[in-house]
Amino acid sequence: MPPIRTIPMNTVQPHLCAKALDKAYRKGEHKVPVLRGVDISLHRGEFLSIVGQSGSGKSTLMHLLGLLDEPDQGEVWLDGVRIDRLPMATRDELRNHVFGFVFQFYHLLPELNLLENVLSPLMIRHSVIDFWRKKRQLREQGMEIIEKVGLSHRVRHRPSELSGGEMQRAAIARALAGRPSVLLADEPTGNLDARTGQEIMSVLHKLNESDQLTIIMVTHDDAIASQAERIVRLSEGRIQSLEDAA
Repeated sequence: MPPIRTIPMNTVQPHLCAKALDKAYRKGEHKVPVLRGVDISLHRGEFLSIVGQSGSGKSTLMHLLGLLDEPDQGEVWLDGVRIDRLPMATRDELRNHVFGFVFQFYHLLPELNLLENVLSPLMIRHSVIDFWRKKRQLREQGMEIIEKVGLSHRVRHRPSELSGGEMQRAAIARALAGRPSVLLADEPTGNLDARTGQEIMSVLHKLNESDQLTIIMVTHDDAIASQAERIVRLSEGRIQSLEDAA
């Protein structure tokens, strides 16, 4: 595990923060509270784990931070700008440029090879004509990311030809294709055995250290969570504790 960096919390503006987040969902006629007044703050280059039992609100918190959902109350701020109430088109742009997402299930497109899967977010970002104009540059960018996650030998393989760990590394590479500053990973090792899960954690640490990538990782596994710099523990939608990892 890399050494924990000490950041003077009172002198540096947070890269990403949430203030008094509340979120509830409807289940029939009933309103089910999920988050209740959650405050959280991260500085650029931090690696934070969010831990909690099923139903504690950890995935909901990550979705709110990454603008995949909207809070009922509260605020989300990025580099001193409130972002949760921006116009939909602006939030879409932030999701495509600032945030990268990795999930427990890889969501790779089966008909595309590894390089094509990694480049798929850039196909969305650029018009067809612009993508083809920049195709060589974008392919080089994709290859650079694929090399970072250790899959240079699998560039032409389709998802069905990859192992679980390789598919998750491919999903991480795809999330990084747009060069985000924040990576949000929801149970990135949850589908993997312990050895392969540790390989994924090594990839995340390398990216955090070499690129100063801010990482927010949701997990139910304390052993995985302890490899981050800080741990937020959620219980029944509230922060139970905020601690430095051992």
